[in-house]
Amino acid sequence: MIRTILALLPLLASAQSYDLLIRNGRIVDGTGNPEFPGDVAVSAGKIVAVGPLRGATATRVIDAAGLVVSPGFFDIHNHSDYTLLTDGNGQSFIRQGVTTVVLGEGGSAAPAGGKQGLKPRSDWTDFKGYFSRLLRDGISPNVATYVGSSQIWTYVHGERPGPITPAELTEMRRLVRQAMQQGALGVASSLSGPPGAWIDTDTMVALCEEAAPFGGIYSTHIRNEGDGVFDSISEAIEIGRRARIPVDVIHLKIADHKLWGRMPEVIARLRDARASGQAVEAHVYPYRAGQNDLASIIPPWAHEGGAAALVARLRDPALRARLENEIENGIPGWYNHYTATGDWEGMQLAVISNPAYRQYQGKRMSDVIRAMKKPPVDALFELLIENGGSVRTVFFHHSEQDMQYALKQPFVSVGSDGAAIATEGLLAADHPHPRWYGTFPRLFGKYVREEKVLTLEEAVRKSTSANAAKVRVFDRGLIRPGNWADITVFDPARIIDKATFESPHQYPVGIEYVVVNGTVVLDKGKHNGSRPGAIVYGPGKAN
Repeated sequence: MIRTILALLPLLASAQSYDLLIRNGRIVDGTGNPEFPGDVAVSAGKIVAVGPLRGATATRVIDAAGLVVSPGFFDIHNHSDYTLLTDGNGQSFIRQGVTTVVLGEGGSAAPAGGKQGLKPRSDWTDFKGYFSRLLRDGISPNVATYVGSSQIWTYVHGERPGPITPAELTEMRRLVRQAMQQGALGVASSLSGPPGAWIDTDTMVALCEEAAPFGGIYSTHIRNEGDGVFDSISEAIEIGRRARIPVDVIHLKIADHKLWGRMPEVIARLRDARASGQAVEAHVYPYRAGQNDLASIIPPWAHEGGAAALVARLRDPALRARLENEIENGIPGWYNHYTATGDWEGMQLAVISNPAYRQYQGKRMSDVIRAMKKPPVDALFELLIENGGSVRTVFFHHSEQDMQYALKQPFVSVGSDGAAIATEGLLAADHPHPRWYGTFPRLFGKYVREEKVLTLEEAVRKSTSANAAKVRVFDRGLIRPGNWADITVFDPARIIDKATFESPHQYPVGIEYVVVNGTVVLDKGKHNGSRPGAIVYGPGKAN
């Protein structure tokens, strides 16, 4: 009897009518298992049937013949905290096939206020308010977020180093608990520069201890990705062990030309932790350059008090000799982007706020120095002083071979480290890293189809279920009945990124359809304006 019923299920399903039916696709379901031909049926925002659904009807039918039908890409590392408030369409990520973005590295959108002061663009104080603000005008992708350790630090202690008082630590712990109860995924740190660099290991352990009982994770941009990478990996592992919390290392890399080729040693350290029973993972973006700020070249002590204080120190002739020496030669324990890249050629200016200097946007720092006809440090200081202490910059500091070695590890997934922008309007003014437009299409076009670094199925897993499972989200990231219908349909023969370091504002090609919570958002390669995105809460959210 049971066998008879099971045999009839596909026939019963195929006789139904659905909201959306994706027919004839090459289904790559996110598990890493081989692709298979079939149909996917969607009703009430969820996947309700997968398989041969002959005879089924639907309000909308998409013919996916020759196309891959995969879960929507789940971007584990995204910085769209504020850009989605400007434009909820999230064009540069929807057009990549991304259906969920995870925000909040280091500086999260909440808690807002305290000793930070409430920023003019923030009309909320906690995540509950931030989520309401996001949903007020609607968003195309789903949004999830960590609580940033830097955000907690500056809220309680301000823009200055420690030590902190016992009362301040108690308040920091309370804020993490509040964030987890409001749906944060865990604690995320950015320890390579202030204010994150001011947070010591014991304080990070304390913050993570508050997230652990809620099912949270610790996601970390480690303290030093250059000559201190091994010690910094060990610190991340130690924090996870002591706080009894899973660890995800943000954009794993060796960002110092002197250490290129040693990625197998970094991976071995992570493998050893995993072999001992620790939950330790990592992710990468498929590029050999990262993005930070030109101010990251300035030593940490000069950042105390925030951007205005930094600018004042850069203007102070009495500090000039010390600053120049530490920029060019480094300080023990500090990750210096200048010494990591090895020269000024390895930096490309991405975002310049002062119109008088906008001519240098997109230029290599070496070219800017020549154009300004000034000594390198003079040019550096002038750029920072005249741009309020901040010039977002691309740094070419890690190797292709190391990146590929990390990418191939089964416990390393893919995240963009980008932000949702567009090729037109307010969000097209900057000169961003091309990963903001191209991360996932680049993965499938370059590293699957062209270079065969990964199989199609493994690349899909690294972009979907691997990331969702890290943050304990189990109803997204797989093509299976009962899951939310976040689906990406792409042409494996055409998919590729178009954005470059020189000309980043270009959408990729080959992504045909994107479905978020059962609603088609990208239709035949065009964004239709739909904003069905939801908040994806962490497992500790209070009802």
